[in-house]
Amino acid sequence: MTRKRPEELRSHRWFGTDDIRAFGHRSRMLQMGLSESDFRGKPVIGIINTWSDLSPCHFHFKQRVEEVKRGVWQAGGFPVELPAHPVTEQYMKPTSMLYRNMLAMETEELARSQPCDGLVLLGGCDKTPPGLTMGAITAGLPFIFVPAGPMLRGNWRGKTLGSGSDTWKYHAELRAGRITEEAWKEMEGGIARSFGTCMTAGTAATMMLAVEAMGLTLPGASAIPAPDAAHPRMATDSGRRIVDMVWEDLTPAKMLSQGSVDNAVAAAMAFGGSTNAIPHLIAMARRAGLELDLERFHAISARVPLIADLRPNGTTYLMEDFFYAGGSRAFLERMREHLDLAAMTVTGRTMGEEIAGAEVYNDAVIRTLDNPLQANGGLTVLHGSLAPRGAVIKTSAADPRLLTHTGPAVVFEDYADLKKRLDDPDLEVTADSVLVLRQAGPQGGPGMPEWGMLPLPKKLLVQGVSDMVRISDARMSGTSYGTCVLHIAPESHIGGPLALVRSGDLISLDVPNRKLDLLVDAAELARRQAEWVQRPRRYTRGWTSLYLDQVTQADEGCDMAFLEGTAPSPEPDIY
Repeated sequence: MTRKRPEELRSHRWFGTDDIRAFGHRSRMLQMGLSESDFRGKPVIGIINTWSDLSPCHFHFKQRVEEVKRGVWQAGGFPVELPAHPVTEQYMKPTSMLYRNMLAMETEELARSQPCDGLVLLGGCDKTPPGLTMGAITAGLPFIFVPAGPMLRGNWRGKTLGSGSDTWKYHAELRAGRITEEAWKEMEGGIARSFGTCMTAGTAATMMLAVEAMGLTLPGASAIPAPDAAHPRMATDSGRRIVDMVWEDLTPAKMLSQGSVDNAVAAAMAFGGSTNAIPHLIAMARRAGLELDLERFHAISARVPLIADLRPNGTTYLMEDFFYAGGSRAFLERMREHLDLAAMTVTGRTMGEEIAGAEVYNDAVIRTLDNPLQANGGLTVLHGSLAPRGAVIKTSAADPRLLTHTGPAVVFEDYADLKKRLDDPDLEVTADSVLVLRQAGPQGGPGMPEWGMLPLPKKLLVQGVSDMVRISDARMSGTSYGTCVLHIAPESHIGGPLALVRSGDLISLDVPNRKLDLLVDAAELARRQAEWVQRPRRYTRGWTSLYLDQVTQADEGCDMAFLEGTAPSPEPDIY
């Protein structure tokens, strides 16, 4: 393999020449107590760190960045930490999805504007894997992803708890009067017991696995629990590897292929992963100039069995169990017949080479292909008069009896209306009703919040109702469950058919035939469309205004139109 010479490094243009600008660059490095031998002629590795005091999933990154630096130094590189927007699922309102594209743009601009030869990306919480990788793919420099890893299992009164999934479950129990406020409060201290991401098969676990399946992490990295001693070792190994990737000029353009993208989708489906993977992976693929749309997602889901028995699809196991059962390498090896084994990885070896021989130690957690949890990946793409450009449903987390259902709509104009009226004893709703939420899409939210798992009306909960058909242009947490139709496109805010539904209208859901229809005649719908008026714009400044001007619809990945595509940003003319 041809290796770069020191004078071919991108950072050479900052530090290696003999002009006045390089004099200034070197003198400022010396100002920080560094020696010229520390940085000149060595790969400069930008470590993009999404740590913050409000990022519990990434709370260990303050230490992990030092462990990455150790590996970079050991391999003869020069590490520099570059803090980036900490897109945090827990606290950002209205939704972290509003800021995924900001992180992508920041990652791209950090790489472009600074003297970086390669990148290490520290992320894990839901929107950081796609945001970081979208920006790094566009930047075009060699990069490697260091996943945050899942937290430890939850525990409460001898019960194992899964973050997110058990929150929804026990909150419904509280509203129904089947557990006490005291028990609910006590659960707060047991459901999240360490730093790290959600330990269910939610969005974070799904996206970390998908990034590994694309070949962008070290083999086995995505499933290591955050507090496990293997995790800092993986961080250091990643720091060492990125230095060699720079010398080898192993850029994303040389690594990523259609097989890489299809592997990520197949892994997410066999994992029973979050529906949030759909817009994320579409956006990531488009940045690489590779094909991925809703129909390709559906086709891969239809052929790949769901073999990870993890909550919320399963009833017992969590990510710690998945790791002990063999982790991501063993999982990918078990599903190898559904992967493109020739796809390249950050090691410089193929996916097939990297997973060969990995063993599963617990077939109850990572099932065999002939004994799956479900015969397909549990994702169905729907079309019809209510979703001309598509909608999605996670069938693995739904009540099978509701997958073919017709019922009258109960419409909530927005989330505030939902909160105000949902538990009204006079709400006209039955178990056969279809709950409909508007103004929750990419523009309507804004940011397509995770409101798609609409809570059930209290008066039905106390009757023992545990699931209903729920329809929206929102997303839902990967830890959620229920018969929830999501990502309806086009969204209601821009006048999609969802904007025209009225309470009492019949809605037909037919998952076996992939249909979602509003049973209202065309003439009436045309009349309603003519009367429809878009809500006035609430955000007129800052990032949100730019986002509203540029964001694409759910079926297109919710990227910014001006950031899509593979055209590289020009290199700075002056160094």
